[in-house]
Amino acid sequence: MSHTQDNYRPEITHAGLSPTHPVQAVDEFNDTRDVEIPGESPLTLYVDGREIVTLMTIGAHPEALALGYLRNQRFVDRLEQVKSVIVDHHTEAVHITSREGIEGWDEKLKKRTVTTGCGQGTVFSCTLDSLYTVHLPEITVRQSTIYKLLEKVSGCNDIYRRAGAVHGCGLCEDTEIILYTEDVGRHNAADAISGYMWLDDIRGDNKIFYTTGRLTSEIVMKTAHMGIAALVSRSGVTHMGLELAQELDMTMIARAKGRHFLVYHGADNVLFDAPPDKRPPKMVR
Repeated sequence: MSHTQDNYRPEITHAGLSPTHPVQAVDEFNDTRDVEIPGESPLTLYVDGREIVTLMTIGAHPEALALGYLRNQRFVDRLEQVKSVIVDHHTEAVHITSREGIEGWDEKLKKRTVTTGCGQGTVFSCTLDSLYTVHLPEITVRQSTIYKLLEKVSGCNDIYRRAGAVHGCGLCEDTEIILYTEDVGRHNAADAISGYMWLDDIRGDNKIFYTTGRLTSEIVMKTAHMGIAALVSRSGVTHMGLELAQELDMTMIARAKGRHFLVYHGADNVLFDAPPDKRPPKMVR
């Protein structure tokens, strides 16, 4: 993953919406309660006036989401190609203007696959083709680091605690969570992380990507395009996601909660350095 020019940032709005809305609901005792629910609204992405896709999002990080989407779909290779990112909530649109135009749009948009992402995600053929050029860095993940991150992540999911109905994704370095985003779809949360990494020139080396959602092939692809070699999820793994992680040699850890996790691929990259928990002895048959 290449560095961007020093201090380069495109012209960008800061049009994030409030992620939750107050409503009233009636509980099991027929009492009225004031609660919050996450927002959900369409955001149509235009590049140089051309409509690309409509994303359903809470709207808290629209600029980073748009940039991360273009980056993870491999529509744009370098941040320097982007002149401006302008969000207009009145028209439910984000307009990205490139500096010199982007070649090959017809070929890039020719084939798309609707994925299992929450709210349905989309993967284009150029996203799949570019995976063959990905070379992930070597990484060692400590068992103790996983435990510490799982302890800390519960303090990051503010929207989920207040309103539920969202997924969260975190960019982690050692035992620190340096970025965390939430959205109605885990693919949106992942794209927002990618967009912030681009804007702040953060490399994927020595990073761990955490998500509350299941590890499908789409999430594995997005993680790989961010240059991150280790993936941790609170949820489970799909077969295609596992096969892709194996092909990319990505360390895949899932069902991670409390002091429990399963390493589906890359166990040789996990350093089991935490004291063993007390467990019942295995039955001898």
